[in-house]
Parts: sequence; structure tokens; C-alpha cells
Amino acid sequence: MRDIDRLYRYKSLLLSRHAVSSEELTAALGISVPTLKRDMAKLRERLQVPVVYDRALGGYRLEPGHGKRELPGLWLSPQDMVALATLQHLLADFAPGLLADKLAPLRERLSSLLQDIDPATLDLAQRIRVVHAGQRRVPPAAFESAAWATLSRKRLKLVHHNRATNERVERTVSPQQLVHYRDNWYLDAWCHLRDGLRCFAVDALEKCTVLEDEAAQDIDPHTLREATQHSYGIFSGAPSAVAVLRFSPERARWVSGEIWHPEQQSQWLPSGHYLLHLPYSDDRELLGDLLRHGADCEVLAPPDLRRKVAEAHQKAAALYFASPD
Repeated sequence: MRDIDRLYRYKSLLLSRHAVSSEELTAALGISVPTLKRDMAKLRERLQVPVVYDRALGGYRLEPGHGKRELPGLWLSPQDMVALATLQHLLADFAPGLLADKLAPLRERLSSLLQDIDPATLDLAQRIRVVHAGQRRVPPAAFESAAWATLSRKRLKLVHHNRATNERVERTVSPQQLVHYRDNWYLDAWCHLRDGLRCFAVDALEKCTVLEDEAAQDIDPHTLREATQHSYGIFSGAPSAVAVLRFSPERARWVSGEIWHPEQQSQWLPSGHYLLHLPYSDDRELLGDLLRHGADCEVLAPPDLRRKVAEAHQKAAALYFASPD
């Protein structure tokens, strides 16, 4: 009998009566007393099952309050095990420093659980490939400081490198939440220099210092959601415009299945084109996403966004049609 089958039998036997003797368990499962003791230890330590030996009753029983719950790990289908193996794979390089240390016990628990269910499932992680595109290196010290300040509700003193202007500005911020977006980490925080909510790429933070004696200023959760989740992409702020995009019939086969924004509106045109409406407050990220579709995407509105996309295409074309030096 496989270990997994034997552990499942324990579930039936332990739930059927108040207590089950060692003799009954070994006879029912055809095992030795040492194997029984090893199994009991595995149930307690690996699967977190509250099984104890009750000397007064002369047998093993479940602690009161366990009720009729399934033994952990024994209800998993093959699809569930694939999901666990995928999660284990993602956690392996999810984040540096502080958060990685906190997630390490979860990774170990998943490995133990998968091994207890079926040793063959350990090979699942080797059959799953996760590709990170555009992931920027995050300095471990910066991430640890940002994560600790966020979790401990302390203010953070930092130097932010604005890569658009190549300027570095020292700020004190009250971290609100860490955001993992498109394979990169961002920090939503109240900036005490600008007196407003700002979003910072964690990999652009320099000289981060947690101000242990200064409590962070908390932003109302509703206000935070309104500011960070209603506009396009990673940029915060209430939407100030709606982009109207028309995709070619060929590209529409892909785009129609994509979620660009939770509040997007779309429709198919009789010509086979796909129309998409997106709210946004800052067009920088949106511009990059539109340009990668080239001639398969036309901006119909607003005029300012249409002009910027046209100018970007013209500049790119000029590079290729100009005579090489």
C-alpha cells in the first residue's frame, strides 16, 4: 500500500470512532508498530493533523474541534497538485530579502506537502517554465527597507532616481502598499515632499532608511483604491481621459481576449475591427503599449494621444528611411 493510500485510510479510521487502538490500526493496514509510529509523526508534523495517543482510552484520536475536516493534502486532484507546483516555482524567486525570508516556510511546506501526496509530483516543477519579461534588478537593501517600512507602518527616507529626467530627489514617504506589476515591484506611498500619493519603482530607490521613530501616515483604503486602481497601468490618479483604440481584424484575435483595464469597454465592428475604450490619467505607459502594435492599432481619440503616437511612429520611421552614416 502506498503511503498516500495508507494516510487516507487513517482518515477514515480516526474519524469513525472516538479512539482507535494500535492493534486495530496495524491489523487494518497490515503494518508494523514502528511504521504506525512514523505515520503518526508524519500526520502531526508534516500534515498538521491533531492526532494524539490517549492513554485513558487506549488508542489514537483526533483533538476536539477537528470535526469532519479532511486531512490536509489528501483531497488534492492532479490539477490541484499542478497548481501547487506552479505556486512553489513562483515563490522560489518572487522577491529578494525580507519577503523571501517570510515566504521560505511556505515554500518548504509546499515541498513537504507535495512529497507526502506523491513523490512523483516533485518533478512537476521541472516541467513548468516561468519566463520573466522586462524584469529589472531590485537592490535587496532597497526592497527590504521598503517592505519593512510598509509592513511595520513606519516612514521611509529615500532618494528617488527619476529616470525620465535623470534627477535624484530626497523624499520622506509613508508607504501604503507594495505592488508587483509586470514582473517589477512598485511602492505606493504618501510623499510628504509633494503632499500627495505617489508611485515609486522600487528598483529606482536609493539610500533607503526606515525611520523607526516616525509612524507612517495611513491613507483611507477607499481613497487608496480610487487613486491607484481606476487609471491605466501603474500610474495613480483619477482618469482624466479615455483612449479610443481601433485594432485591425488580424490583431483583434489576440487583443479581444486581453484585459487592459478592469473598466475597459469594447465592441466588434462590422468590418472585423475591434474597438477598445480605456480610461487613463498618465499616457506614458499607454504610449509604450500602443506603439508595440504598430500599424495594427489606430488611436481615434483623444487628439493629444493620437498626435503623440503619430509623432513617435514618424520618428521611428525617420531612423530607418534616413541614409545611414
